[in-house]
Amino acid sequence: MKGLFAVLLMFIFDLPSLCARIMLDRVVSPFNVVTYGATGDGLTDDSPAFVKAWEDTCGAIEGTPTLLIPKGKTFMLQPVSFQGPCKSATVNVQLEGTIIAPKNVEAWEWAQNDRSAWVQFEGITGLVINGQGLVDGQGAAWWNDYNSHNDYDRPTALRFGNCENLRLSSLTHINSPRNHISIDTCNGAYISNLYISAPEDSPNTDGFDIASSTNIVIENSVVETGDDCIAINSGSSFINVTGLYCGPGHGISVGSLGKNGAYNTVDEVYVRNCTFNGTTNGARIKTWKGGSGYARKITFEDIILVSAKNPVIIDQNYDPNDVTEAAVKVSDVTYRNMRGTSSCEEVIQLNCDNTVSCTNIVLDNINITSAIGEKIYASCNNAHGTSFLCNPHVSCLSL
Repeated sequence: MKGLFAVLLMFIFDLPSLCARIMLDRVVSPFNVVTYGATGDGLTDDSPAFVKAWEDTCGAIEGTPTLLIPKGKTFMLQPVSFQGPCKSATVNVQLEGTIIAPKNVEAWEWAQNDRSAWVQFEGITGLVINGQGLVDGQGAAWWNDYNSHNDYDRPTALRFGNCENLRLSSLTHINSPRNHISIDTCNGAYISNLYISAPEDSPNTDGFDIASSTNIVIENSVVETGDDCIAINSGSSFINVTGLYCGPGHGISVGSLGKNGAYNTVDEVYVRNCTFNGTTNGARIKTWKGGSGYARKITFEDIILVSAKNPVIIDQNYDPNDVTEAAVKVSDVTYRNMRGTSSCEEVIQLNCDNTVSCTNIVLDNINITSAIGEKIYASCNNAHGTSFLCNPHVSCLSL
């Protein structure tokens, strides 16, 4: 009995460490791409190893499966697609090293002629991508050959399609052939602390393109590219952007919408506490004549401008040559607490359609001055709403 009692006591006192060991046993070792044959020399095609590692990661059910891309190595990937759904509710990609695209346009190997993206994640719920790694799209060859490749020949660097509850943070993205990150047909994404960069003259290198997606949050990131820092396209709603530093680039754009007579919609967009430094535009809404649909319930608030051209612009006549008496309806748009300088004279443009006017446009506490010592002014056509404490004065809006 004494022996049995002693064993029981030992079991009781060792219970915490036993539980800890059980928990440790449930921690799944990461699926390291090197283990699957990736070389990381920056020259060898490591795509097959990545795909094999992803298949095992996506198929794992214990703990939180993690695909590890280790630091200190550079992995060259051909266009590759990581497919879901996965068996675990959450799947992690830990990017600590560098992934690069093929350096020359001729070296890219396309599967089934799909040139839409370089790296794609499709149909995955609970995807988490983080780390201190670098994504390099090697875009210079595509930009230099721009005249022989139209915009849709050049791939997006990183695309997320049909996703749920995406988390993306702490990475650096540079030199995409076209837009850097595409969010397409996704619901629920939290994106934070990204640094995105491409030369100011690189064509159509948007930071983020969002389309047909809802409940998207982008926070505390820097975008320095040759086009829109963020483009919010048709089918998108409940988009929240906070703490973005944008410049150079074309600002934050809703649209373009309604091209080729399309019915397009965007609503519930909230942009707050952002800086536009040396951008071609600031807070922009652009729609094509001849289209239909709406852009509504959009707010730009607490915005700092540093030598930004076109700080406030609504352009409902993006194709002024179209004579069709139709336009995307723009309404319920608020610009609040915007301050700083502009490098142009026409700092507020409300260029609305002659037939389909812009309605409930609010400018509240706007103070824009000239960065070049010129007299500034606002222009408007068929815009209706109110303005409070607005410099420059907007004659078409009531006080």
